[in-house]
Amino acid sequence: MSIITLVERQEGRVRAIHAKIKHKRLDAIHKFTTQIVKNNALIVIGNVSSSGLAKTKMAKSVLDAGWFILKTQLDYKSKAMQAEFLEVNEAYTTQSCSYCGSLSSSSPKGRAGLGIREWACSECGAHHNRDVNAAMNILAAGHRRLAEGIPLL
Repeated sequence: MSIITLVERQEGRVRAIHAKIKHKRLDAIHKFTTQIVKNNALIVIGNVSSSGLAKTKMAKSVLDAGWFILKTQLDYKSKAMQAEFLEVNEAYTTQSCSYCGSLSSSSPKGRAGLGIREWACSECGAHHNRDVNAAMNILAAGHRRLAEGIPLL
């Protein structure tokens, strides 16, 4: 067997492995989004730009996560199952206190703040996990949009 034949066989195996990973990821996203839409009448997500993040150092992680596919499936499945799907501006959601609403001086800011996972609000003293606080702020923004009737962008 020649070296060229071995290389071609290995390239074929690599393609098959990548295809298998892709199909498993899509299956997992389908199952996850179906469960989310079945169990929730309101789905609110932040307006993460997956294409913008794909141009950063986090590109591999962003593309592996399948954010765009996840968002697309949540949107069409929520329409099919009569659920409300909202995409809101997520600016400052990690920095604003979800209890008092202030943009505290002690909150994590910018790239330097990415390593800060927990913080306490200097205004009201509430202790926050960065991701949970952002999720609470995104949900509150979705509720405000529904209450105020702001048209979807």
